[in-house]
Amino acid sequence: MTLRRTDLTVFHQPIRALIGKNGYKTTINELLRCAMTQSDNTCNDFLLRKVGGPSAIRRMLASKGINGVRFGPGERELQARTAGLKWRPEWAGGGGFLRARAAMTYQARNKAMRRYLANPDDGASANGVTLGISLLARGKLLSASSTRSLLTLMRASKTGALRLKSGLRTGWTIAHKTGTGQELGNLATGYNDVALLVAPDGHRYAVAAMIASTREPIPARMRVMGDITRAVVRFTG
Repeated sequence: MTLRRTDLTVFHQPIRALIGKNGYKTTINELLRCAMTQSDNTCNDFLLRKVGGPSAIRRMLASKGINGVRFGPGERELQARTAGLKWRPEWAGGGGFLRARAAMTYQARNKAMRRYLANPDDGASANGVTLGISLLARGKLLSASSTRSLLTLMRASKTGALRLKSGLRTGWTIAHKTGTGQELGNLATGYNDVALLVAPDGHRYAVAAMIASTREPIPARMRVMGDITRAVVRFTG
């Protein structure tokens, strides 16, 4: 399959550097790797469209009994709505979106941010997320081969080294995925890390550290997440 410039989204998308005027030929496996280990938004959105869009994901979650997880419309529409804008195709790549957002008044952006926080398109409950991780770990969410592949990618994640991962002790492993929302002034949204922690004795723990909004600085957020992992480690004795 071929990624084209029109497939680009916003914010973090390392694969952008590989997409030339004739596009970039790639595979599903590479897109999954980039989405899961680098949090590449373009790869994430391309895969979302490939599997049938948000409605297909919602049906799958419902079939597994996973409630409290709202699957949003994809990064382009989600980030535009969060900022109080309507996505325009010519913004693919992010530059146009950032300029349009920068031209907005603080009052307009604040109103949009408050609206998003009151009813987030991509909102999720910690219980819903940890149930999903638990089902994944037990092989009840995906096929055996897909389970192995996804957990391998989550263990190889390059993001969030100072979030949940920072609280690990020797012998523990983590398979995780981070997420980070937009900021407005000193207000940050969606500062998250969800994980499967595995103790040296093989016991597994599904953990979701999800900060909907905060004015605490990044080091404080990271410290809280590390403390959550340390609490799990202490619990095991």
